[in-house]
Amino acid sequence: MKLAIGADHGGFTLKETVKAHLIERGFEVEDCGTFDEKSVNYAPIAKKVADKIVGGECERGILICGTGIGMSMAANKVKGIRAAHCGDCFCAKYTRLHNDANILCMGARITGAGLALEIVDLFVDTEFEGGRHIARIAEIADIENGKL
Repeated sequence: MKLAIGADHGGFTLKETVKAHLIERGFEVEDCGTFDEKSVNYAPIAKKVADKIVGGECERGILICGTGIGMSMAANKVKGIRAAHCGDCFCAKYTRLHNDANILCMGARITGAGLALEIVDLFVDTEFEGGRHIARIAEIADIENGKL
């Protein structure tokens, strides 16, 4: 699986930790920035990662900012993205099982590295359950396309 990852200055250090962990696990990781702790805006980075997903270059993405909220809001503006802000393992598992989330968003100022790596592992290892959830995902797309 190829993953896209991105962070603003507030999430840079955690992004580097997550990226190293994913590479160690054997994933191909495309880093969409930022590349240091110098202040940057999060929306353009969220767009870069989201574009990698909808363009088919990467299967899933991970975005990290201070809280994870801004990245989540920005990524979800891109058609076809289902970005989920997760701060615990239960949400990371079920956003994949039930929502087929394609981007995980986390907050480096609220989630420690140990927990973040557990969340990441659940996000990348859990497959979409399908079944009754397919219709629900279709309804999300209908909202996005102005049909609902």
